[in-house]
Amino acid sequence: MATSTTNEPLGGTPSGPPSPADGAGTGRRLGALLHRLDVKGAPYAFVAPFFVIFAAFSFYPLVYTSWISLHDVELATLDVMKWVGFGNYVDLWGDSRFWNALRNTISIGVLSTVPQLMMALGLAHLLNYRMRASLFFRVASLVPYATSVAAAALVFTMIFERDFGMINWALGTVGVDPVSWEAEKWPAQTAISTMVIWRWTGYNALLYLAAMQAVPADRYEAAALDGASRWQQFTHVTIPGIRATIVFTIVLSTVGATQLFGEPLIFGQGPNGVTGGADNQYQTLGLLLYEEGWKNYQMGRSAAVAWAMFLLLVLAFAAQRVLARLRARQS
Repeated sequence: MATSTTNEPLGGTPSGPPSPADGAGTGRRLGALLHRLDVKGAPYAFVAPFFVIFAAFSFYPLVYTSWISLHDVELATLDVMKWVGFGNYVDLWGDSRFWNALRNTISIGVLSTVPQLMMALGLAHLLNYRMRASLFFRVASLVPYATSVAAAALVFTMIFERDFGMINWALGTVGVDPVSWEAEKWPAQTAISTMVIWRWTGYNALLYLAAMQAVPADRYEAAALDGASRWQQFTHVTIPGIRATIVFTIVLSTVGATQLFGEPLIFGQGPNGVTGGADNQYQTLGLLLYEEGWKNYQMGRSAAVAWAMFLLLVLAFAAQRVLARLRARQS
């Protein structure tokens, strides 16, 4: 009986090494899979570091601060918390220091933001024209922003010193009596606002300048052909063209005014550690947060102040959006 010399397994399926066609098909499938992962997964891989850092240093502290604000906890014993619910917020609502700090924050914010943005708008308008050494002036406008807050506040503190400050010396040359810039409410807030104006005007001016250079030149040419003057071109072409940037700087300035801390802290830092003035005449919400947390060791109250600042910003932005929609409907 003859035996078969073919090497076939049971079932008739041939065995042996895979054919080149099978290897090519596997390679194509693997390549397609890697391509899909690259197209769909690469964007998430690029943005993942931001979300990881945001979750670790922003989202988690925000949630943890809200949890602390619902407890009575001291700085030295953070692991010992007593649940008080909204008691810290109720106490804050009835605390005259909170309302005084809120009024001071609003007044200093208005004194610093309005002149700052108007000066920045004018400075950007001047830098927008072709002038000699324009690059030098643009770089020089950023020098105050790059200066340390502590260094700038110390210099301005000496400038506004009552007995030997340059401001009182200049006032004395025209027969004006020396002003106690730190002891009186409105002079102190004016001095602090001057620091903020000096530091942020150039930064906002460069933002306005970048927006002005993005306005199409044909709009100015059409306005000039219609007989519009330089001022009319500025009010009817430039301002509407950079309206989004103006709103953006207003939002930034509002956030900065609410979080104002370094300038008033160093301006009123005396030998006894008094912050915000002897009568709290320029104590801001940031200084109140610092006083509650690091001087009175009441972390629950300090966290409640922080969340009150956040909620005030939310209300301010919500009001701005409502006014913007009402204005859009009227137009």
